[in-house]
Amino acid sequence: MQLSDSLQLAAAWFRVLDREQQARVERDLTVQQVAAGSIIERKGELAQAWIGVLAGLVKVSVGNAEGKVASLTGVPAGGWIGEGSLLKREVRKYDIVALRDSVVARLPGATFDWLLDTSIPFNRYLLHQLNERVAQFIGKAEYDRLLDPDARVARCLAELFNPLLYPGMGMRLTITQEEVGYLARVSRQRANQALRKLEEAGLLNVEYGAVRVLDLDGLKQYGSDRGAAEAEQAPS
Repeated sequence: MQLSDSLQLAAAWFRVLDREQQARVERDLTVQQVAAGSIIERKGELAQAWIGVLAGLVKVSVGNAEGKVASLTGVPAGGWIGEGSLLKREVRKYDIVALRDSVVARLPGATFDWLLDTSIPFNRYLLHQLNERVAQFIGKAEYDRLLDPDARVARCLAELFNPLLYPGMGMRLTITQEEVGYLARVSRQRANQALRKLEEAGLLNVEYGAVRVLDLDGLKQYGSDRGAAEAEQAPS
């Protein structure tokens, strides 16, 4: 598949550009195949490119000197990450790691800035993405504290099917139970239990090495009533 075809499928922002802008993106973009477990971007390094996932699955995570690691979110094919660090011209505050063999694109910071200067549609796209990203992380901070493992798995999967952050992906995602566990911060066995419970609730189908979502709104709301009740009962 040619690069322009890959971008049409895995970069919704590419479609809003004019031909001159698309041509420069194709010229400046670099594409890399990365093995599972590879660090794509390191925390503490100066952000110099916008990172896109053309194929595969990556995670955004943070860690400390004691070796503790926390996954912040997953990014499936079609997702682009790291625009905030580029806009602020700062170092990365997280690692980007391949959860499985993936194909990653890098759009240089200079080209990213040029698109900001020359394309109003690109600016609109980026504004919507930043707004959705803020909402995503606010929601994640909430459910990590209030919800049980089943609900955390539900919300983790709902994030990966976000039509604004990952448009055109459809309702089926190639993902293993181990990968779900990494992203939801539960064991593989616990992720398996949660997936079966969500399947019994009619929210998704568990397929071999994949999940097919049947009710995205149901996943987004799963466990909300219980979480709210526990929050009200918690001592002030």
